[in-house]
Amino acid sequence: MNKLTLPGDPPGGVRAVGVWSIGVAVYFVAVIFRTSLGVAGLDAADRFHVNASALSTFSILQLLVYAGMQIPVGLMVDRLGTKKVLALGAVLFTIGQLGFAFSPSYGTALASRALLGCGDAMTFISVLRLGTRWFPARRGPMVAQLAALVGMAGNLISTLVLARLLHSIGWTQAFAGSALAGVVVLVLTLLFLKDHPEGHEPAPSPHQGSAYVRRQIAEAWREPGTRLGMWVHFTTQFPAMVFLLLWGLPFLVEAEGLSRATAGELLTLVVLSNMVVGLVYGQVIARHHTARLPLALCTVAATALLWAATLAYPAPHAPMWLLIVLCAVLGACGPASMIGFDFARPANPPERQGTASGITNMGGFIASMTTLLAIGVLLDATGDDYQVAFSAVFVLQAIGLSQILRLRSRAARRERERLVASRVETVHVPA
Repeated sequence: MNKLTLPGDPPGGVRAVGVWSIGVAVYFVAVIFRTSLGVAGLDAADRFHVNASALSTFSILQLLVYAGMQIPVGLMVDRLGTKKVLALGAVLFTIGQLGFAFSPSYGTALASRALLGCGDAMTFISVLRLGTRWFPARRGPMVAQLAALVGMAGNLISTLVLARLLHSIGWTQAFAGSALAGVVVLVLTLLFLKDHPEGHEPAPSPHQGSAYVRRQIAEAWREPGTRLGMWVHFTTQFPAMVFLLLWGLPFLVEAEGLSRATAGELLTLVVLSNMVVGLVYGQVIARHHTARLPLALCTVAATALLWAATLAYPAPHAPMWLLIVLCAVLGACGPASMIGFDFARPANPPERQGTASGITNMGGFIASMTTLLAIGVLLDATGDDYQVAFSAVFVLQAIGLSQILRLRSRAARRERERLVASRVETVHVPA
C-alpha cells in the first residue's frame, strides 16, 4: 500500500475517529428512518387504507426527494460545512419520522416521508466530506466503506428491532419512540462535531450566487472521474436497494412461495452480506487501487447472472439454495456502489468534494427510483408476473455498463495525470 502523505493531508488519529463517529451516528439514524417503511409496508396499507400502487408511492417519493437533493446538498456542504448541513438534516428527518408516527391520513404521511427523505439526503454526503477532512487520502476507501457499513447496520436495526416494536407497542409509539434517536444525534452534532482539524482549514473560495453554483456543478461534471463514479453508483446500487426497500418481500412471498418469516430472514441476509463484503472491498481497494473497476464490474456481472438464474429457473419456485446465493450476492451491491465515490474523490479538489459526491450519489438513487416504478407498472400490466417485472433490472444494468465502459479510459488517463502532478508537488514541498 502506498503510504505517501500528500501535502495538506489531515493527520487522522483518535480525535478524527471520535468526530467522524458523530457524523456516522447521524447517518445511522437516518438509515433506520429511511428503511423503517420496509418493515411497515403492510401495516401502512392497513392504516391509510391504500393499495399496492399507492403504497409504492411512499418509497418512490422518498427516493425522488433524496435524488433531487443530492446536488443542492453537495453545494451546501461545500459552502456551509459539514456541521450545519448534518444538523439541518437531523432536524428534518426527525420531524419527518414524528410526522409519520402521528399522520392521520395518507396525504400527511406522504408529506412526512418527503421531509424525511430531504433530511436523509443531507447525511451521507456530509459524512463523506467529514472523512476527507479528518483522515489521510489513502484511508478514503476504507473510511467510506465503514460509513456505508454503519448505514447497513441501521437497516438491520429497522429490520430486527423496529419491526418487533411495531407489532408489540403499535404504530404511533414505535415511530415516535424511534424519533428520539434523531434528537440524541442532533444534540451530539451541535455540541461536539467539527468540520475539520485545527490547521487544516479549507482555503476560502468566493461564493458568487448562481454563477458560483453553475461553476461548481460544471467543473465537477467536466471531470471524467465524477461521471464514471456516478455511473458505477448507478449500475451497482439499485438491485439491492429495490429489493430491500420495497419489492424483495413481495417477490419472495408471492412469486417464490416463502413465508413472511423466511423472506425476512433472506432480507436480513442481504444486509449482513453487505456489511461483510463492505469490509473486504474497503481493504482490497485501500491496498490495490486498480481493483476498483474490476470489483464493480464483477459485482454487476454476478448480480445479473444470479437474477437471470432465479427468474429463469425451470420450476414454479427457485430452490432455497439459489435464493440464498442471490441474497448474498445482492449484499455486494452496496459496497460496490461505494467504489463510485473512489473515482469521484481524487478527480476533484477539496472545495468541490461535496458537489462531486452529490452528483455521484444521484446515480444509484435515480436507478432505484426508475426500477421501483418500472417493476410496479410491469406487475400491474402483466397480472403480477415477477419474471417480466424484474427483467427491468437488466435494462438498467445494460445502460449503466455501457457508460462505464465508455468513460473508464478517459478517467484513468486523467487520474494518472493528477498523480504525476501530486508527486511533483510533494517533491517540492520544503522539509
